Amino acid sequence: TTQGLWRGGFCLQNYVILPLQGHIVRNWKVRWFVLLQDKLLYYKIEGGKKEPSPKGRILLDGCTITCPCLEYENRPLLIKLKTKTNTDYFLECCSREERDSWALDITGAIHAGHPVQVQELHRMKNSFKLLENISLHHIVERMCDSSTGIKLTRNLQQGNRYKETFTGSALVDWLISNSFAVSRFEAITLASMLMEENFIKPVGARSTEATRFSNFSEQFLDDSTALYMFAESSKKNISSKEELQFNTSELSGTIVKQGFLVKQGHKRKNWKVRRFDLRADPAFLHYYDPTKEENRPVGGFSLRGCLVSALEDNGVPAGVKGNVQGNLFKIITKNDIHYYIQASSKAERAQWIEAIKPLT
Repeated sequence: TTQGLWRGGFCLQNYVILPLQGHIVRNWKVRWFVLLQDKLLYYKIEGGKKEPSPKGRILLDGCTITCPCLEYENRPLLIKLKTKTNTDYFLECCSREERDSWALDITGAIHAGHPVQVQELHRMKNSFKLLENISLHHIVERMCDSSTGIKLTRNLQQGNRYKETFTGSALVDWLISNSFAVSRFEAITLASMLMEENFIKPVGARSTEATRFSNFSEQFLDDSTALYMFAESSKKNISSKEELQFNTSELSGTIVKQGFLVKQGHKRKNWKVRRFDLRADPAFLHYYDPTKEENRPVGGFSLRGCLVSALEDNGVPAGVKGNVQGNLFKIITKNDIHYYIQASSKAERAQWIEAIKPLT
């Protein structure tokens, strides 16, 4: 049987609906949905066809929408609608992509009278703006919470049984529902940071294979077949290392640019996500460990006398270790210390170079 949601004659989505309040039987029913500007109509399906008259409607004025909705552990593809009369509707979809697409369309209909807000919603769908004071340590603590944290399950993959695991898509849903990210792209970036900093680790062939990708953003999979688990290091209290001492004056400059970049370490030559603060008067570039609660830099240097340049993307440049390439730039200090840094795009790399050059 083919069911679908139609708006303007275009089939958008398959849905199942569970009305919880104001209904006698609280069972799951297949319904055909029609999304209009101010309401959501649903129809019964008989003999594979939609009945001519709607079975019911959901008025969108004053509605609030929750997506992803994690109230049902075994139903990860839900959208929750709460009307202004406090009636709850749960709609289930057949894939995360379709669920998120419908959630965006329904949200647009709810705010149809506010075009500026609708434009902002569409911009946020593909936005990349992580929280400035994000703490990966805090996220992991929330993930481990027995009541509100991410649900751990047993999984069997290619004959191997894994205990206390979660899927990539489940983590992405959890990060969004707990307001750590506003889009799946942001959540994937956050999850990649958690994996890079060894808070979580891939298990099983599907997720382990993805770590071989050179692109940082492709190493974590937003996939229901990719398994992950907490790394042992995230369950232990790591002893604090001796903190680097920074002169108060070098941290007094005005911050002219901030952002997350991937930096190669000096000793182990591994790549880690760091938050960078570019300061002027005096000109310094400091970087912070996003896993640390305290807002203290773990490194930094004066930009006076530095050289900054983009590195070619065709092959791994000399001095760069590991399977990382693309969107790289290099900073050489006046003491001949080389810093290799990776941006998320060529445009972002160019912006950082343009911001650094006048301060050298």
